[in-house]
Order: sequence, then structure tokens, then C-alpha cells
Amino acid sequence: MARVGRLGGALLAETQGTYYLIGNTKVPCDFQQAGFEPPGEIDALKKPYVQLLPLREVKVAAPVLLLDVEGEELARRLAQRFLIERNGSVSERLWRLVYSPDDPLDDPEEPIERDARWLGDIPEAIWQLVRDNVLRCI
Repeated sequence: MARVGRLGGALLAETQGTYYLIGNTKVPCDFQQAGFEPPGEIDALKKPYVQLLPLREVKVAAPVLLLDVEGEELARRLAQRFLIERNGSVSERLWRLVYSPDDPLDDPEEPIERDARWLGDIPEAIWQLVRDNVLRCI
């Protein structure tokens, strides 16, 4: 089962021992301290995800989504599901919708892992309707 969390505002996905950074980071990120070789330039508008090379054992920190999509297909789907097309950043609205639709993310009583297998299975056309509605400026 793949694990998806956050790193520097981007998504960090672990799938079968391989790590992907999806989207642009929103804050400066010390990749070495996080356990990865620095990936060089990150520009999610050119390439929405990059593979990260671990320097040591890395655990995806909570909050975590669990998905049953594996490999590079996981990174591709996460980019399609969560990235804002105009800037390559992860949409906080979409992240909250998937991880915590009813409760704040910082509620200590909430589980730190969420089963999100449905996110990998939902047809792209249906998710696009959700995206459009969630990302619509009010």
C-alpha cells in the first residue's frame, strides 16, 4: 500500500520503496535533513513529479493517505488529482477534501492515516468535476 504525505507543501509519495515529490514546494525544504538527495531544480509546470533518492530510511510523516495505486502511476495520478495547473502547487482545498472533509487537520483525535483507495479508482472525468467545483473562485 502506497503512503502519501506532505514535504515542504508538496506531496511526498512512497510506493514500493520508491519516493516521489509531487508538485512545487511552498516553503524552503532541506532535502538532506528530510533524508533525500537534493533533487535539483523543481518546476512542477515542466514536470509535475520527480523521483527522490533516499539517503537513509525515510518514513512519510502524518497526516498520511493510503492508496493502492503503485509505481510511477501513483505519482501521475496524484499530480492529476491535487496540483493546481497554473502554478504546479498542491491545492490545500483538495488535500483537505480528501484527508479531512469534515474536521480540521490539526484535531488530535483524528486518525493520522486515512484510507484513500477510492481516490486512485475514481474516474478522471468524475474527479475533474470535483476539482472544478472545489477550485472555483468564490
